[in-house]
Amino acid sequence: MAGGVFATSRRLPLLILAFAVLVGGIAVAYPTVSAAQEAVRRPWTLRDLFFGSRKSERVEPPPPPVTTKTRTRPSQPAARRPVAPAAPVVPKADEAKVVLVIGDFLGNGLAEGLEQVYAENPNIRVVSRTSGSSGFVRDDFYDWPAEAPRVIAAEKPAAIIVMLGANDRQQMSVKGSREAVLSDAWKAEYQARTEKLARALSQSGVPFVWVGVPSFKPPSMLRDMLDFNDFYRAAAEGTRAEFVDIWDGFVDEAGAYIQTGPDINGQPVRLRADDGINLTAAGKRKVAFYAEKPLAKLLGDLVAPGVSAAMPAAPLTDADKPVDVDSIVRTAPISLRDPELDGGKELLGASVTAKHEARSAGERLLVDGIAPASVPGRADNFGVPVVIAAPVAPASESTTSITPAAPAAEFADRPSGRREIR
Repeated sequence: MAGGVFATSRRLPLLILAFAVLVGGIAVAYPTVSAAQEAVRRPWTLRDLFFGSRKSERVEPPPPPVTTKTRTRPSQPAARRPVAPAAPVVPKADEAKVVLVIGDFLGNGLAEGLEQVYAENPNIRVVSRTSGSSGFVRDDFYDWPAEAPRVIAAEKPAAIIVMLGANDRQQMSVKGSREAVLSDAWKAEYQARTEKLARALSQSGVPFVWVGVPSFKPPSMLRDMLDFNDFYRAAAEGTRAEFVDIWDGFVDEAGAYIQTGPDINGQPVRLRADDGINLTAAGKRKVAFYAEKPLAKLLGDLVAPGVSAAMPAAPLTDADKPVDVDSIVRTAPISLRDPELDGGKELLGASVTAKHEARSAGERLLVDGIAPASVPGRADNFGVPVVIAAPVAPASESTTSITPAAPAAEFADRPSGRREIR
């Protein structure tokens, strides 16, 4: 019995130790909520069992790096180009004259530019009857020589503007065969179609202006457009119409395409779109600028904005009245004949006396080389004898006299200013 008690007493510390280790392991594996909230804890050891637990040594995590917030100033918005205010739209008069624009998409841009030109003119109305994809090559899509007389009869214009051909860089069907651009057969057929349109416009009895095409960004297209303009010029001049060449307004000094150039006021602006073909608003206005002067010839006094044809003429001012010719006081011209070379003494047309029949001083100077008589006492009067006084010599020395110049009588028979050297 005693041995069993002793054995039990010997196992008791081991059991207690095993239980403590088990509890410590569970505590380490399952920390409490408060321990979980701590950032870092020291692990449990056997020292805590026999010597008591120590306060957990909390290791503070390193402080986060301090970042300094810098206030950034908001970026300034890009300066915008001032936009010109839109011109006020003036109602058109009932009897306003119609300017008819026919052509393709470039012709439609020309019509938009002309609408700005005559926005304040009640006597002129711009009508655009363009077809953006039309041309001379695809007459199966839109036949301008056939359609133009119908459009003219419907609109009854006072003047017509043509701008056409930007879509024509393509093959053309000629007598059932496909001809390449600017081949001989292509050129002959294209010229015939342009002349056919010009004759249709001319037979309508309405004056017209043909505006050429500008340059384009693709190099091959730029070269072809030069040839196209030759066809349009020949067709217009063949019917005694005016051809307006706008090429120089859209190229640089070397004749190359430009995206940006001067507008109608000389200010650099963007004239063409990114595709290098279409026109911007400033480009359309510039094309219209070229057409303004020819239109003014066709429309006459109607181009003056704000002036109605029925309004009486303003009264003439004093500056506008004709001048009475008889009341003009005329100053007679001075004769170029001047015997004394010191200003005219006679008016043109005066009678020539016997005194003037002799050679004048000017004739003697130019022909004989004899200058006129100099004024006595003047610096150029070399005919007066000059006497230079001798310097005063000391008393012990004899004075030396300088021979005076020849007497004036010696030169009396010679012209003044010419002195003979002997």
